[in-house]
Amino acid sequence: MVISRKSSESVECTARFLREGKLVILPTDTIYGFSGIVPDANQRIISAKGRDEGKPFIQLIANAEELTLHTKDAIRPEILALWPGAVTIIVRNSDGGTTAYRCPGDEWLRAVLIQTGAPVYSTSVNRAGEAPLRLIGDIIAQFGGIADLIVDDGDHPDAAASTIVDATSDIYRIIRQGAVSVPDSLLGKQ
Repeated sequence: MVISRKSSESVECTARFLREGKLVILPTDTIYGFSGIVPDANQRIISAKGRDEGKPFIQLIANAEELTLHTKDAIRPEILALWPGAVTIIVRNSDGGTTAYRCPGDEWLRAVLIQTGAPVYSTSVNRAGEAPLRLIGDIIAQFGGIADLIVDDGDHPDAAASTIVDATSDIYRIIRQGAVSVPDSLLGKQ
């Protein structure tokens, strides 16, 4: 099924599909993403992408305050001030591992997350090892038979992926430079 993001029903429809454990392709504040509710959609996304099971997905949250539910780490306020936005922050989680979170800058997407009521996985729409798809026609052609719902927000030819910041030590580091430039001064470097 394809729904226009501009539809008055798109937020409610997308959140319902996510809550029901469906695989959704949706526009984010960066690029289109395969999405599904955490942790239920993990295997479906891995299968759709043909991705290695050991590589975790970013989790989208509706607001910065939610991060405290997932980590006891105190994240620098200067980094959190980049939220909502296209910055992903890797933190230590309660089971000793790490998880990457992003509070997206897109209001429509945050409304979907609020109605979903749980973190949602997000990873680029592409097969493993290929470039992310940015044209909605290509996305529908390649994944229309795999995804339960595709939210059409038109083409995003110039979209960039999020910047990923590893905040698991005293000195933060950039894992991937993306849509937002993070100065060294915010990372704890002199």
